[in-house]
Amino acid sequence: MEIVLALVGLAIGVGLGMGGLYLYQQTQMTNRKRQAEEEVARLLGKAQDQAKQIVIEARDEALRIQREAEDNAKRRRIELDRESDRLQKRREDLDARYERLELREQALNKRQSKLDKRQNEIEALFEEQKAVLERVAEMTREEARQELLRLVEEEARQDMARRIREVEAEAKLEADTRARDIIALAIQRIASEQVNEIAVSVVPLPSEEMKGRIIGRNGRNIRAFEQATGVDVVVDDTPEAVTISSFDPVRREVARRAMEKLVLDGRIHPARIEKLVSDARKEVDRIVREEGERAAYEAGVPGLHNEIIKLLGRLKFRTSYGQNQHAHAIETAHIAGMIAAELGADVAVAKAGGLLHDIGKAIDHEIEGTHAQIGAEFARRYGLNEKVVNCIASHHHEVEQECVEAMIVEAADAISGARPGARRESLDTYIRRIKALEDLAKEFPGVEQSYALQAGREVRIMVKPEEIDDLAAMRLARDISRRIEETMQYPGQIKVTIIRETRAVDYAK
Repeated sequence: MEIVLALVGLAIGVGLGMGGLYLYQQTQMTNRKRQAEEEVARLLGKAQDQAKQIVIEARDEALRIQREAEDNAKRRRIELDRESDRLQKRREDLDARYERLELREQALNKRQSKLDKRQNEIEALFEEQKAVLERVAEMTREEARQELLRLVEEEARQDMARRIREVEAEAKLEADTRARDIIALAIQRIASEQVNEIAVSVVPLPSEEMKGRIIGRNGRNIRAFEQATGVDVVVDDTPEAVTISSFDPVRREVARRAMEKLVLDGRIHPARIEKLVSDARKEVDRIVREEGERAAYEAGVPGLHNEIIKLLGRLKFRTSYGQNQHAHAIETAHIAGMIAAELGADVAVAKAGGLLHDIGKAIDHEIEGTHAQIGAEFARRYGLNEKVVNCIASHHHEVEQECVEAMIVEAADAISGARPGARRESLDTYIRRIKALEDLAKEFPGVEQSYALQAGREVRIMVKPEEIDDLAAMRLARDISRRIEETMQYPGQIKVTIIRETRAVDYAK
């Protein structure tokens, strides 16, 4: 029973507890609902306030934009009104200017009509005067014009010829004086011998019996000698002498020395010939080297390559028109250096160009081409200055002269070759050259006669005065000079003189 009562009491207590819990939960829910409603009401109010504020701001912005648009429209209307007024004023100005132009055009048309009328009157008067002049002068207008042009041209040609002569005389006087001073100074300072030695190719013999020994049994000695030296030995009727012939001057010199030693020694047989030829070749090689070094030292051109030194030495045995080329090279170098010093040019280049200008002659019999081309190529191969190479290549005008030193070398070469006693020329060659010079001048139209004077250094030409006037005479002198330069070989320079003479003859009866 007690247990039942206890259980009943427990159940009642549990029921009371559950009812209180329910009431508490209901109360909490009511409070939360009320808070939520209050929060919603607060948020709604805040949102409404923000919306009102946004609406107000938007209304203000719209009003501001509207006012700005109205202001812009107002300013635009004002500008348009101003532009319209300006255009209207410009239109009025243009209308006024157009009216003035019309008035001026009308005035010009009236003046033009008056001018046309006046022009017609002047032309009629001119034609009348021209007819009167033609009738008085008995010449048409074209004939008078041609006559006037002829007189003016003749007078102009005479004035031109006179002025050209005056200018040429002044320039020539000054140039001749200066050139004469420089060349005279160079010649006085060089002081070379007038007659140069020539390469000797004749070996004297002590007796005629020596010729047989040179030939040897069945010609074995002479064959051995020619084979060893590469020359031709001529044993002819020349008393007590044999001639050595070869296009190579060095080879000829070796043979000459070997032959002299054989003649002095007396023992002539193939073995001895080979021995003496070998000794002579070494001796000539040594002489070539020494002469090349001496030439470079005397000319004042240091630092040359050994091969160039050797070629310089070979010129010792080379002659041209009887002039020794070794001495000619040294002399040309001295003259070129002196002229360059006087003119303010490069003395070192002028000396080197003068010393080496004919170096190609040492090997021109071995290589195809002119000695100027061969020498220039050889100099370029061994690293010489391009100016020096140009001096060598252009001293006979085979290429263009690119520096003043090249012109100086050409002048020095001409001075060395043309001075008295420098070269020898056979009588036949001299006569042929003089005759060719006179015949060349006679080929030109208007030439009546030509005469070569001063050993071919001057040619005087008589022209027909009715065909050649003063100006044409000057042109003829230049043309003949150019033809001589292009077609003839000669030392130095040739003076061309044109003589135009008019003679009037009458007889008193």
